[in-house]
Amino acid sequence: MGGRIVSKIEWTNETWNPVTGCSKYSEGCQNCYAEKMTKRLAAMGQEKYKNGFNKVVFHPEELNRDFGGKSKMIFVNSMSDTFHADISKFQISKMLEYCSFNKQHIFQILTKRAARVEEFSYPPNVWLGVTVEKENYKNRIEFLRHTDAKVKFLSCEPLLGDLGELDLTGIDWVIAGGESGPGARPMHPDWVRNIKTQCRKQDVPFFFKQWGEWIPTSQAPNLSIFLKTKRMGILLKDGSLLDGIFPSDVKKWEERTKDSIDGRRGVIVFKVGKVNSGAVLDYTEYKEFPKILQKEGQ
Repeated sequence: MGGRIVSKIEWTNETWNPVTGCSKYSEGCQNCYAEKMTKRLAAMGQEKYKNGFNKVVFHPEELNRDFGGKSKMIFVNSMSDTFHADISKFQISKMLEYCSFNKQHIFQILTKRAARVEEFSYPPNVWLGVTVEKENYKNRIEFLRHTDAKVKFLSCEPLLGDLGELDLTGIDWVIAGGESGPGARPMHPDWVRNIKTQCRKQDVPFFFKQWGEWIPTSQAPNLSIFLKTKRMGILLKDGSLLDGIFPSDVKKWEERTKDSIDGRRGVIVFKVGKVNSGAVLDYTEYKEFPKILQKEGQ
């Protein structure tokens, strides 16, 4: 059995992986961190990951995992997708049964394969979420809305485009964030503002996790971070990135296109790394959690 993993994900405490392996499913999967981590753990000799990323395996021994008596938030299957087609309904039911038996903990399940979530009933201590990285995946919200999960949440991460209008009826929490790691794609500040504004209007807690590898100049915590890189680009609101552009090239670009950055809702972005970019949106940190935690005094 693999060792316990204390999570670096801000909105959870630990991870629990009764399933390993996965397959690319939508645009948010392009730079999958789990794929890279699986290779690393396999190289380190961890038995659980010896089958690699492309083989989905259920590990029944994980149903004996002891997370202790103190209440924690536990992210389920950070290295896979609980509702992957290669995981049977019986296996998913056994994972949910485990969650039910461990009532002192909150188990957070996040999926891109939303079409399967309606097949199950969820214990009160399971928070169920779907990933919505672009507007064309908003149909996942409807599948989520029709479940009996006590807490339903959206993870708009990595956010890859403007989500447009959102109906957050029945949704208890929204997380948004940019992409990190090799090959990361930048995030336009207007995309995040749109989500935050709609959360405010519909009284839904909003958690802004990070900018990721890239940060718009207007969102920099301090100007010194721009000294850490010479790589920059122009990110248009439609998601197009004019990459490899340096400060001296901006005027040339405007002259060549006979257009302005502002006119195309473009922003200058710098690749500085997620540690340097931080998680401040328009001078404010948003680290809100579902209201149920306030009601229960957690």
